[in-house]
Amino acid sequence: MKDVVMALDLADDTTRDAVTARLAARYAGRPVLLGPGILAGCTGLVERFVALGCRVLVLSTGDGAGPVPPDGSCTVVEVDLPPTASMTEEVRVLDRTVRTLPSHLVDAIEAFDPQRRGLWHTSPFVTDDEPVLGRPVTGGRPASYLALEDKMLADDLWAAAGVEHAPYRICPVERAELAAATRTLATTRGVVWSGDARDGLNGGGNFVRWVRDTDDEAAAFAFFAPRCDRVRVVGFLDGVPCSIHGFVVPGAGTAVFRPVELAILRDEARRRFVYGGLSTWWDPPAADREAMRAAARRVGDHLAAHHDYRGAFGIDGVLTHDGFRPTELNTRASAGVSTIASVDPAFFSFLQAALVSGVETGLSAADLESLLPLMDAHRHGRPSAVGQGVPVGGTHSYPISYDGARLTRSEQPTGSDLVAADTPIGFFAKIDPCTLLEPGDRLAPLNAALLAHLDAAYDTGFGDLQAAPDLR
Repeated sequence: MKDVVMALDLADDTTRDAVTARLAARYAGRPVLLGPGILAGCTGLVERFVALGCRVLVLSTGDGAGPVPPDGSCTVVEVDLPPTASMTEEVRVLDRTVRTLPSHLVDAIEAFDPQRRGLWHTSPFVTDDEPVLGRPVTGGRPASYLALEDKMLADDLWAAAGVEHAPYRICPVERAELAAATRTLATTRGVVWSGDARDGLNGGGNFVRWVRDTDDEAAAFAFFAPRCDRVRVVGFLDGVPCSIHGFVVPGAGTAVFRPVELAILRDEARRRFVYGGLSTWWDPPAADREAMRAAARRVGDHLAAHHDYRGAFGIDGVLTHDGFRPTELNTRASAGVSTIASVDPAFFSFLQAALVSGVETGLSAADLESLLPLMDAHRHGRPSAVGQGVPVGGTHSYPISYDGARLTRSEQPTGSDLVAADTPIGFFAKIDPCTLLEPGDRLAPLNAALLAHLDAAYDTGFGDLQAAPDLR
């Protein structure tokens, strides 16, 4: 009779802390290089690595919104990114930036780590196939994983994994074929065109266009013609934008977690989508939750079997009147993964780095899924805004109140603060901490109120934005 192996209870703090310490051990006492990225985004990482006895150097592209690492906790080296006008352009240059650093930055890194004992711990937009300046990369991902995010590949993957998806057509960037596909697939709200990754990864909705009439077609065609070879056309999916996430554990299955709401707002007049924050406060119906989890498990198992995949992934989609329909695959620790990982960011950060690097974790999918009750008990989410090409004039932070429709600045502490700061592409704003939601609440209406407040306070130009309807 075979021995029954019991799953670890990672919802237990003591158990999880012990596993985190084991996963983090390979960093202990070694120099660590972080970035390139916004300094405020590195604050938690600096704290974790300092606690492991690491000296830390951060390649900073700007301070960003929120607290930065305390003075003396790390070495900060400023790196200038080329001018960019969108999130897509910004992430595309990160890998190239670390591999073509100017000599004065290389000198600073070599002086910081003269024995080359250090590790780069960076974002998934930096590939880990080759070392950087002779130092291994962790926290990134192989170029083969990045390539899987091309939206032209997603529908074949859904079919191979047995996941129900909306009808679609992939067209060359030719006006007549795109118009014909649009007429065939249009719903009452039109269609959505999504561009390929010919020139590199695209995200943040930058290569997505909402098409309802011939004027929309002309504008979308003018955008895609110089940037893409192919465009995917799919009927507009009405319902709650959301995502589901998992971790592929080599030889031990796919762990899947809980749904995350995506605050993707609609601009009816300008036919565009505006991306906001993410949240686990929202709860879809129980049957839909389990259907989404089953879809993620099938996709994770397919990625493992056919693409030698390891680590985190996410499926974005829409919970329509007919159920969940996937729209794109994120083969990385995406913002949605970070949202569910808020129950213990250190654990998930070291887990993801270990899995992608091929380090044996000693964990199974069942072990990881023991965290589900903790994720359901400790909700997380906050509205956010990315302004592209528009600054807010420095850094701002103040208490904010919400009456269910509008956000207003408060002169007294409210438990929720609006934080905004200029970035290389424009600005970033968020409500952090956010104490304005209860279990079951949608984030999207609150995110719409945030963007309306930013328009009124800083003339950011988001315009009239609406939350998608809940049809279930």
